[in-house]
Order: sequence, then C-alpha cells, then structure tokens
Amino acid sequence: MEINELLKQLNFQPIGETNGRIKRVKGIISNSKPNPEKLFVAEGIWLASMCLKFGTHIDSLIVCPEYVRTPEVAELIKNLCGRTNERFIVSSKTYEKISEKGQPDGIMALAALPQRGISDFIPPKKAVILVIDGVEIPGNAGTMLRMADGAGADAVFFCNRKVRMTHPKLIKSSQGAILTVPVYEFPSVAECRAWLKKFGFTVYLADTRAQRFYYDEPFGTNTALVVGRERYGIAREWYSYDYSMIAIPMLGKCDSLNVGVAATVLTYEACIKNKLKK
Repeated sequence: MEINELLKQLNFQPIGETNGRIKRVKGIISNSKPNPEKLFVAEGIWLASMCLKFGTHIDSLIVCPEYVRTPEVAELIKNLCGRTNERFIVSSKTYEKISEKGQPDGIMALAALPQRGISDFIPPKKAVILVIDGVEIPGNAGTMLRMADGAGADAVFFCNRKVRMTHPKLIKSSQGAILTVPVYEFPSVAECRAWLKKFGFTVYLADTRAQRFYYDEPFGTNTALVVGRERYGIAREWYSYDYSMIAIPMLGKCDSLNVGVAATVLTYEACIKNKLKK
C-alpha cells in the first residue's frame, strides 16, 4: 500500500510548522520549555521500535511520507498507531525543522519516560546500584545509563540531579537504556542514604584521593557506587558518613577520568564480582 494511502486510512491529520504539536517538539528538543509529562522525542526506526518493544506510553506520532522509504517503517507506523490516537502528517519542510537526523526515516514519536516509584523497587541479592550525584552533562548521564544496562546493574539512582532526563543528548547517548534501566531520583543525599541503609548496601565513593584501588575490593554484597559532578566531584555530604573511598589508578599524566569512563570501570568490576563469580 502506498504510504499516503496508508496514512489516510489510519486517520493521520495534516499539520504545519505553526501547530502547537510542532512547537511542543521544538521546545523539548531545545530543552527550553517546561515538560511536566516528561515527554521525549523518539525519532527514527530504532528508537521508535524501542518504545514499542518496552511498552512506552506514546503521546503522539508524527510522520513525513516523503522520508518513509521502506516497508519496515510503514509496518512500524501501523504498530505504533495502536498506542496513540494523536497521529499527524507533516511536509518535508516542516519535518526538517524538528528532525535531528541527517538522513531521517520520516517517523517521530512523542513518548513519555517510564514512571517508577522507589517504593516498588526491591533490590535482589548482591545488587549493584550506580548513584549519579549532581552530574550536569546530558551526554555523560546517558552514557552511564547505557553502560549500566550493559553491565547488568540493577538500578541507577540520580541524586541532586542537574540534568533534565528528557534532554535529547541524554536520550541519544543512552541508546534506549533510559527505557530499560530502572531509574530513580532522590532529592537529597540524606534520602538516598536512608534507602541504601535500609537495604544493607555497602557504599563506595569514587574519589581520586582514595588510598585503596577498586580492584582490591571483594564486593560480594549489596553494592552502591557513587560518582560525582564532572568538575566538583561528589557532594560533601556523602563524606559525612562512614563510607569507603575507592580510586582508579592513573598511570599516565592525567589526574582523573571522565565520570562516565570511571563509572564504567567501577560498575563492571562490581557486577562481575557480584553476578558472575560464585
């Protein structure tokens, strides 16, 4: 079936650049408007398919028929239509104003981040949780989410969050892990600490000043790894508790690693020892 005929059959409504829906997309992409529904832009076959696979709530669907070139996209459009009645068709001129892809697939969904409550999360035995304290760069936050998925971490906690979770750079760098990794937010160190204490977590602070290296730790129990802001590190309040500090040896001229790289080294070490070794 020809794409325009399909869209007509599926009740897609034509809209232009001045439509409120397009303005909403622009606001989310620019990260400049309030976003209480925590909507993000899922553009392209891969990310839209991830939303479908993991049952993500779809607010609306936007399609540009000029860029729909394969039966795969047409089939994805049909499947996504079962998730939303808000369906819109736009011209290539309008689509190019909101697309961030060099070679667009012609499909874009406004989707909502998963809503999870910490009261529903019961950590498994020998759980590994990455605690991200105050990180400001969206790409770093997204990279750590992707890494947490790859390492098999049980959850990621954001404490003193400085970055908007729907930021396009975070969504892109997470490569869909924002949908797969259990993510929870704590407004303060005290609240995060209280939860970790309740479930018997051993807490480690990533700090270049530490006298003990990460690979010397046996782990093996519920483990929380805390990493901090790119410039200032972990918030001082964490140091008021009796937590161990661990470091990654720096064998060259630089004195530290990017926070995403450091988190990767530590998280994989803990996950391997807690989940693969008997």
